[in-house]
Amino acid sequence: MPRIALEPRFQVEHLSVLDSEGNLDTALEPKLSADELKSLYRAMVLGRRLDERMVRLQRQGRIGTFAPIKGQEASQMGTAFTLRRADWMVPSFREIAAMIWRGWPIEKLLLFYAGHVEGGRPADDQHDLPITIPVSTQLPHAVGLAYAAQYRGDDVVVMAYFGDGATSEGDFHEAMNFAGVWHVPVVFVCQNNQWAISVPLKKQTHSRTIAQKALAYGLPGVQVDGNDVLAVYAAAREAVDRARAGDGPTLIECVTYRLGFHTTADDPSKYRSEEEVTMWEKKDPLTRFRAYLEQRNLLESDIESRVDEEIAAAVQRFEATPPADPLTMFDHAYAELPPDLEAQRAEMAEREAAGPPRVGEPTPLPPRATPMRGQRLTRR
Repeated sequence: MPRIALEPRFQVEHLSVLDSEGNLDTALEPKLSADELKSLYRAMVLGRRLDERMVRLQRQGRIGTFAPIKGQEASQMGTAFTLRRADWMVPSFREIAAMIWRGWPIEKLLLFYAGHVEGGRPADDQHDLPITIPVSTQLPHAVGLAYAAQYRGDDVVVMAYFGDGATSEGDFHEAMNFAGVWHVPVVFVCQNNQWAISVPLKKQTHSRTIAQKALAYGLPGVQVDGNDVLAVYAAAREAVDRARAGDGPTLIECVTYRLGFHTTADDPSKYRSEEEVTMWEKKDPLTRFRAYLEQRNLLESDIESRVDEEIAAAVQRFEATPPADPLTMFDHAYAELPPDLEAQRAEMAEREAAGPPRVGEPTPLPPRATPMRGQRLTRR
């Protein structure tokens, strides 16, 4: 029997509008107003300057471990810039610039990285999910949001962020498959920064691109220069418009680079070369976009100082925030607290009301716990 080609050889497009040498493809240049371009650049600068300030705060012990975004500002802002307020954004753990654009106060994000649970709670009217630390677990949730919006007839789009390392997880493939089958309004944004902590992309996949993985699930995939904010915006604008029109999901692969650490607990010099970092520094998204704005006489000279003042004021508000009510640790996990947690909450409330023990007064021991059925309780 002859072999029959069921599908023609696929093609994956790579989109670049403004290259690292400043060359502009005017035919692909998105139609953004002067005010929109200024806002876009300011948001990128804010993300970069806050990132640098947070590294200093972490080294001083004023916040805990976090994942820097340096080098990935265009991938975040070029995509988030296309969303409406009513749309949903589903972040991973490296989307600070996009989250600020979506309305998260800087001091709230600092609270989160200082270990305060309330720092991760979106506002009641905010269509964002909290920061997600476990890799790719947010992607099925994003598809679920999109499925619910489709079911209810809501005119919203869901945008989900993740890194190249997430594409090695089952959650990524399950989410892509579900999105393709149900044709839901979701845009997958992969920030391919070349490294999943210390594992390079070539050891994660044999595919030439991440974008081509979309084709197996029946949805379009496009690769863009993730350090070119104009290209990222153009690809995201098209994907969001497609989703809103009912034409289904899209996978966008933003080819970018993590110029800093994976997290502040990481030492990237152990696994990558200085030459590699230097090469990517020449493709810095802020340098490239700044040159473009200068050519159009749109660059504001004092933007860095104004952004620094905004960050400094937010740091002051963060450090002036009083301690949270410890009883909030029992909230948001269950619709109705199980009896054992209800008892623990009541005990903690009683102790809080009594205040700290007086000097010289022994701290009362907690009551002996009652084991659950089938459970052996041991005291050490």
